[in-house]
Amino acid sequence: MRSVARVLINTPDIELWPGGLLRARSNHDQRILSRATRVLRRKSDGRYLAAEVPEGLMPLVHALHREPGLDDALDALDTHAASHAHPGVDRVHTLPLSRLREHLDALGLDDAYGERTGLPLVAEPELLGFAGFDRYRRPLWLLPGAARAWQHMQADAMRNDIVLEAISGYRSHDYQLGIFERKRARGQTVDEILTVNAAPGYSEHHGGRALDIGTPGEPPAEESFETTRAFAWLQDNAGGHGFTMSYPRDNPHGIVYEPWHWCWRGA
Repeated sequence: MRSVARVLINTPDIELWPGGLLRARSNHDQRILSRATRVLRRKSDGRYLAAEVPEGLMPLVHALHREPGLDDALDALDTHAASHAHPGVDRVHTLPLSRLREHLDALGLDDAYGERTGLPLVAEPELLGFAGFDRYRRPLWLLPGAARAWQHMQADAMRNDIVLEAISGYRSHDYQLGIFERKRARGQTVDEILTVNAAPGYSEHHGGRALDIGTPGEPPAEESFETTRAFAWLQDNAGGHGFTMSYPRDNPHGIVYEPWHWCWRGA
């Protein structure tokens, strides 16, 4: 079986994961995933679609050939396999924003949202680097440069007896839409959700540069993080690694104070 770099190949509808990082609920699918070099995963709901195994592409759903975006995913797989893509690459192209309008229309949002908040649209990268695991042992994906910067910063903090944990990193437009759909199902309005979550397409997490940071014993994404030694260390040292806090108090975007949210401003 050929070796595969730990990069996430991203297309508008499907993500292509390296083997060994995903787990399946059924024993049948898990046996296939255990042999896979790549796994095709639907972005809208996380469903596993197919696995690339030594004998070829193994479908994990019925009518795989009718899956939206399959041709684009297979083309991307061939392109990156031929170019021997690896986490050290620094120039990463972005995906088109054409599907994003459907997400925003579903929420009743138009261009006025961006104009009002001053938040730019953020395209998803075509390639993301593996940055280790987050607090919950989920694979963490960031732009390759941001992944290296995060790992260096984490190690630097550890030398100062500070433990930094990633809470989350890259999120797709589909994932962000899911946050809104779940909160709306619980009775929240879009305006209420927008006070704590950026609209799909406007979150820094889409670009693979941002991550939410925590520390052991501290609940995730809470303002109390600002009282920790980890936050004090970040204030003094994160800039040296290219990270800045995006949403301080009274920020012009109308986002609540997020001492846990830091974004890599490197190349």
